[in-house]
Amino acid sequence: MFSFPIQILPADVAEETAALNAKLAKGINNLTNLTDDDIDIGSTPKDVVFAQDGIKVYHYHPLVDQAKIMKTPLLIVPPLINGYEVADLQPDRSVVRNLLNEGLDVYLNDWGYPRQVDKYRTVDDYINGYLDETVDFIRRHHGVDKISLFGICQGGTMSTTYSSLNPDKISHLTLTVSPIDFDAYKANHKPHEGLMFTMGADADVEKMVAVHGNVPASVLNESFMMASPFILNYGKYADVIDILDDRPALQNFLRMEKWLFGGPDAVGQTFKEFIRDFLKGNKLVKGTLEVGGRKVDLKNLTMPILNIFAEKDHIVPPPCTVALGKHVGSQDYSEFAINTGHIGIYTGGLAQKVLAPKVAGWMRERGA
Repeated sequence: MFSFPIQILPADVAEETAALNAKLAKGINNLTNLTDDDIDIGSTPKDVVFAQDGIKVYHYHPLVDQAKIMKTPLLIVPPLINGYEVADLQPDRSVVRNLLNEGLDVYLNDWGYPRQVDKYRTVDDYINGYLDETVDFIRRHHGVDKISLFGICQGGTMSTTYSSLNPDKISHLTLTVSPIDFDAYKANHKPHEGLMFTMGADADVEKMVAVHGNVPASVLNESFMMASPFILNYGKYADVIDILDDRPALQNFLRMEKWLFGGPDAVGQTFKEFIRDFLKGNKLVKGTLEVGGRKVDLKNLTMPILNIFAEKDHIVPPPCTVALGKHVGSQDYSEFAINTGHIGIYTGGLAQKVLAPKVAGWMRERGA
């Protein structure tokens, strides 16, 4: 008599079906009763202290005694193509909150959501315009000559460019998973590593901007998800079934989805210039980049630099980040690896324990 190697008993099937139905019922109840306030992101208390053209600068409320706060203020520079909330996703997974707890005085650029009329903004507008005005505002507000910059991904590329042009205004430069050498991943790269760079190099950006003006966030999200299509398109949603009845876990999942799919469009002209000059031309490390008629020389980076990368980063592979060390003029350059992925460096459990303490300790050792 033939028998299956795995015995499936009707009673077990019934029990598992009942358990799944109960989980789904509770999950539907959770989803029905959750409001937008329940999945809030970017919730650390803050004030808008400077604003123009839809761009805001936040100053976060301190979380430690005034006597413990560092004298040198820190400005976080997020990417243009993602919401700033990745640095403050939820209270227990917040780079901003962790830095505040370490005694830093934290500011942040919120680049906002561009309008169609903004499609003509250039890289020069952002670097020598908005970012420079923000830095000068903070310098005046604190009565200091220099401030610290903390760059997130593309915001790190911008921070590097800005600091090269204005080394007299920056005391410390911290970069996190920031693309610097856009060709460095090509040697011995693993599957999917640098896929975003490859896709960007192959894209007809001129046509995209001609059609859309500002490139829609949905187009950018689709490109991002192609870096790991099964996990980002299917796998994570299949896994949601396991947490439907766990309200806090479900809230955390929805916060990430809200950030991921609620980002801003890419400003047309800036997007074209970034793809042309940084991604395709790799001019930053070649020494041929000019912004606003000024040459960007990485040898001008003479301030202390902390370059942080994610060991499992497939979006900005580590070689693209750590390549910076070969080009700077600083005698105080160091790197720090975190065993996580590109987004996990801001939201992952391990990063919550090590990122902010590392940055704060590094700055204190250098007189901040």
